[in-house]
Amino acid sequence: MNERRRGPVLIELEDGPDTDARQGPAEAPREPGPSPADAPAIDDPDGPLPRPRTMEMVTRLIGRPPSRLTRIFINSGVALFAFLLSIAALDFLNGLLNSYPLLGWIGIALFAVFTLAALGMAWREYRAWARFARIDAIQRRAGSALAEGSLDQARQATRDLLAIYHKRPEMEWAAKRLAEHQAEAVDAQSLLTMAETELMAQLDQEARREIEAAARTVAAATALIPLALADVAAALAANLRMIRRMAEIYGGRAGAVGGWRLARTVMTHLVATGAVAAGDDLIHTVAGGGVLAKLSRRFGEGVVNGALTARVGIAAMEVCRPLPFIAQPRPKVGNLVTRGLRGLFD
Repeated sequence: MNERRRGPVLIELEDGPDTDARQGPAEAPREPGPSPADAPAIDDPDGPLPRPRTMEMVTRLIGRPPSRLTRIFINSGVALFAFLLSIAALDFLNGLLNSYPLLGWIGIALFAVFTLAALGMAWREYRAWARFARIDAIQRRAGSALAEGSLDQARQATRDLLAIYHKRPEMEWAAKRLAEHQAEAVDAQSLLTMAETELMAQLDQEARREIEAAARTVAAATALIPLALADVAAALAANLRMIRRMAEIYGGRAGAVGGWRLARTVMTHLVATGAVAAGDDLIHTVAGGGVLAKLSRRFGEGVVNGALTARVGIAAMEVCRPLPFIAQPRPKVGNLVTRGLRGLFD
């Protein structure tokens, strides 16, 4: 059998309608159809990222200072209320002494106990703020010693650190070790590095755990609480507690008034250092929140709110820490949020 040979097939395309009589009648020109490039995108990867509305509200509540008129109104109102309450209490006790002397003396004793307790709380607030001022002085002295290379200032800062931490049982061994080896340092940086390694490393780990717990709480509250202001209240309480814990870890004490003032100081530090902007340590977390927002908007907002809470915690560390970060690694938002959310799911 003869095999049929296969060769190339040539198809001629003519532009004119009547160039070849064998092609038959010419067809009418067709209008161009829709292009696939004009089709709408199925998934827009550059969509808007979830807004951290909860942390924005918390930041406004804490960081916005009251105006002078507001301060005058609040202070004068509190003073007037205390004055009128004292006059009313004294008038009531005077009438009670005239009518029932025994009950009058009991009322006077209770009023005296309340007055002493109020004075004691005021004294505790004053001591707590004085302790913060002492830590702030150590920070400035350590920064000046590093900038000027002054060994004397570094030794003074080390002595102040030992005075703060030598009475704490968990810091006793580290403080004793630092006191024994601080004479081996030959310059300011080596001495402060030794002090940071011996005293701050353990405290930094505790501070990181507190930040992770606060970030986990805020993320869970944003994702799971459907009420509008309940998540704001939960985030505010978590941030205030975290800031107070930062002060307690690094040697300070914060009461009601002192804790609120410390929170305002932390927010001012955030604004002054530009940490409220999205840096490299926050971009990946915010992008991850945008990806999760495609599945659940509330959960994506929770991740971003947790990241901002971690940034507030890092700022609280920098404010409450007696020494700057020299040899110890500075915490990053991404690592803290990752460990915090891992603890949420574990």
